[in-house]
Amino acid sequence: SSGLPGLNIVGLPEAAVRESKDRVRSAIINSKFEFPVRRITINLAPADLPKEGGRFDLAIALGILAASDQIPKQSLQDKEFLGELALSGSLRPVPAILPAAIAASQQQHILITPQQNADEASLPRQSKVIACKSLLEASAYLNNPDLKPHHPHLVSHASADVCTADLNEVRGQHQAKRALTIAAAGGHSMLMFGPPGSGKTMLASRLPGILPPMDEQEALESASIASISGTNFNVQQWLQRPFRNPHHTASAVALVGGGSNPKPGEISLAHNGVLFLDELPEFDRKVLEVLREPLESGHVIISRAAQQAKFPALFQLLAAMNPCPCGYQGDPNHRCQCGEEQIKRYRSKISGPLLDRIDLHINVPALPQSAFRKNAQSNESISSEKIRNLVGQARDRQLTRQGKINSQLSSKEIDQYCPLNDSQIQHLENAARQLKFSARAYHRILRVARTIADLDQCPAIETEHLNESLHYRAKI
Repeated sequence: SSGLPGLNIVGLPEAAVRESKDRVRSAIINSKFEFPVRRITINLAPADLPKEGGRFDLAIALGILAASDQIPKQSLQDKEFLGELALSGSLRPVPAILPAAIAASQQQHILITPQQNADEASLPRQSKVIACKSLLEASAYLNNPDLKPHHPHLVSHASADVCTADLNEVRGQHQAKRALTIAAAGGHSMLMFGPPGSGKTMLASRLPGILPPMDEQEALESASIASISGTNFNVQQWLQRPFRNPHHTASAVALVGGGSNPKPGEISLAHNGVLFLDELPEFDRKVLEVLREPLESGHVIISRAAQQAKFPALFQLLAAMNPCPCGYQGDPNHRCQCGEEQIKRYRSKISGPLLDRIDLHINVPALPQSAFRKNAQSNESISSEKIRNLVGQARDRQLTRQGKINSQLSSKEIDQYCPLNDSQIQHLENAARQLKFSARAYHRILRVARTIADLDQCPAIETEHLNESLHYRAKI
């Protein structure tokens, strides 16, 4: 408009956005365009949502060039622009490009991004991405779209192979390996307890290797969360299931997410993957309690005075702990130095409601000395690849039968898909009465029994499946 020359940005811009006026001015001039000597107003809508970051630079610069008739206005139709400008006019990458690319592909728009963001932006199968190195290159494309082809998709080049560590490298611990297979097949949470050096952490690190690969929708969900979190997102590994292993000094906000501008925490970064909590009692009790609701609902809601954010958190919890503070209770090779009061105080750091939400409680005993011999590894040990095939077949049966994995079955669906005969019901009720199981534990036992039946390719839950499921509710 006419008036004193100047550039104003309205719509709650934060510091990085307000500073874009100087970057845009310099980039336009250094790209050999003319910066209009007019009154320029940039409106960022919606007006009540704070804007942050340098992602608006490219759109602002092209808007000014179109308004001053230096590029054709009609060329901006059905196109979206994201990128930060350097003073020279070159484009710099911006974070969290993937959610914007998904939204643009849903609207069937072409997305123009910096060259370094193009691989990530092209992950959605329907996306149309144009990679540019500078404002001048983006302007040249708008004047002649035939100059630049769409950036190729990376779906066929990305690898879903997870890990080099194989489960057959773990010596002994056949019960724990069986429980790990069941946990992978049904998506069940699992707690391992045993003395130091018994192989708990080693077993946990092998879980991603026996989980089936994610489909494209699951991979896009997990990759989007990693993209907006600010972590080092590796595009080449976007099909791999997340494996998060936070240190026990992590705060509640680090686990569930938060901040003045809410960002996802560890449980959301583990969405469609595994959250491993080693040395579980060393976590602050208040920190562990925040896991209770997400374990049930599969999402977490972060509420602040000005806004509310909902993040997905459909993760598989895997935890490990020692039986006592010194770690050697029940270990025949070491003498425990802890008193009963110390052990009670140590175990009380984990609340009953949290334990009740964990499906499998597995004792991982100390290995005998003979297990350390070179020829001690059993020839019957199955590789991770074979177990992953068994797990994949079991999950296929679950998805065909009920459209979800067993750990996600509701109470009503348990009655439908986990029926028992009269003798099995009586048997389970007697066990619940003697072992003092809650109603939640009762349902979780049925879910695990259904998974064991799926691994055995049985259409119905047998008594032996029920007994094995009961066996995995060991008292901590």
